[in-house]
Amino acid sequence: MALLTFKGGVHPDDGKSLAKDKAIVEVNPKGDLVYPVSQHIGAPASPIVEVGERVLKGQKIAEAGGFVSAPVYSSVSGTVKAIEPHLNPTGATVNCIVVENDGEYEEVEYKPAKPLEEMAKEDILNAIGEAGVVGMGGAGFPTRVKLSPKEPDKIDYIIANCAECEPYITADYRRMIETPEKIVGGMKTVLKLFDNAKGIFGVEDNKPDCIEKLRELTKDEPRMEVMALKTKYPQGGERQLIYATTGRAINSAMLPADAGCVVDNVETMINIYQAVAEGRPSIDRVVTVSGDAVNEPGNFKVLFGTNQAELIEAAGGFKEEPEKVISGGPMMGFSMFTLDVPVTKTNSSILCLTKDEVAKYEPTACINCGRCVDACPSRLIPSRLADYAEHHDEEAFAKQDGLECMECGSCSYVCPAKRPLKQSIGSMRKIAMANRKKK
Repeated sequence: MALLTFKGGVHPDDGKSLAKDKAIVEVNPKGDLVYPVSQHIGAPASPIVEVGERVLKGQKIAEAGGFVSAPVYSSVSGTVKAIEPHLNPTGATVNCIVVENDGEYEEVEYKPAKPLEEMAKEDILNAIGEAGVVGMGGAGFPTRVKLSPKEPDKIDYIIANCAECEPYITADYRRMIETPEKIVGGMKTVLKLFDNAKGIFGVEDNKPDCIEKLRELTKDEPRMEVMALKTKYPQGGERQLIYATTGRAINSAMLPADAGCVVDNVETMINIYQAVAEGRPSIDRVVTVSGDAVNEPGNFKVLFGTNQAELIEAAGGFKEEPEKVISGGPMMGFSMFTLDVPVTKTNSSILCLTKDEVAKYEPTACINCGRCVDACPSRLIPSRLADYAEHHDEEAFAKQDGLECMECGSCSYVCPAKRPLKQSIGSMRKIAMANRKKK
C-alpha cells in the first residue's frame, strides 16, 4: 500500500539521531518562575493573585480573559514576587507573573475526575478550558474553542498530529514511546464530543515503533485508526496532514472544521487526557534540547515558567558557543537573541547550532529553475511571490494567491540562488493580512 502524503515538500537531514533515543528526563527549576499571561492566541489571561501572596503548585494564577483565551497556573509552590513585563521567547515584552520557588512543590488537591462515560460533553469542554489547555504544537489556539465548532455533527475526523516532521525535534516521539496510552486516552476524550467522528493517528513511517505501539493500543477501538505517512517535510502541516489522511483540501480562508476535521498534536492530546481524566491543569510539557553545540542533547519534561538557560544546563551546557539558537525547528522556528526567557505552553524545542550557515549565504539572481515550485506544498510560485514582495506589489501578490503560503520554508531550502523566499513572502503576507483586516 502506498504511503499517504501530499504534493511537494522536501527531505532535509532530520538530525533526530542526536536526541531520539534519549528518554524523557524531568527538570526541576532552580530560579524564579516567570509566567507570561499571553501564552495563547486570543485575549491575555488576567492575573488573580497579588504580590506577596503564597501560591501552590497547580493553583490558578491568571484566569481566561474571554472566550478565546486560557487560564495560567503556577507550576511550583512559592511566593508571587512581581507582576511586571518580561521578554517572552518571541522577543516581545509581555505582562508576566513572577513566582519565587520555595522548592517544596506543595500541590493543590485536584478535584477527582468522573469516569469519561459519566461526563456530559459540556463537562468535558469545561474541564479542558479550565485546565488551560492550548495547541502545544506552536499555534497556541485555546483547545476548548477548537473543540466547540458551530456544527459538531459535521465533524468526521479527529486527527492526532503524530508526524513531528521538523528536523531535530523528538519530544513527540518520546511521548509516543513512553506514554502512548495518554495519547490514546486524549483521543477517546475528544471522540466523546463528536458522535460521528473517527479518530486518526497520523505518524510518519520513520517512526515504526510508534506506529506499532499505537496500533496495539487501538486494535480494539473501532473508531480509531493509525495511518503511516510518508516521511517528508512539512507532513505535519495542518493542511498537508488533513489532505494526506482524509483526501480533503483546505485553504487559508478555511478552518479544519470547514472540512469536517479537528487536528491536535501529541502534547495537546496528552494535556486533554490529564485535564479530563486526572483533573490536572496544564503546567508542564516535554521540550527537546538539541544541536551540535549542546553537550548532551535530550528530551526534558519542564515546568512552565522555567528559564530556558536552565534547560541548556540540564543538557550539559554548551560544548561550543553557538552562533545560532532557534526556538522550535530549523524550518519554521525563529532565532533567539537570549535564553533568559521562560518555557511556555508552545515551546517544543531549543536548537543550538555551532554555525549559522544561512547567514553566510549570499543570495544571487533567480535562475528560473522551478525547484521552489516543485517543493511548495501550497502549489504556489514562490520566486514570483518573492519578487512581488520585494517590489511591495501587494495587489499582484494577492492575485497570485500569496496569502495561501504557509511559510514552511521549503522554497528557501531548495533554492540554489539562496534567495530568502520564505522571509520575503512572509513579510508581505503579514502586511496584506493586516491591510485586509483594516478593510
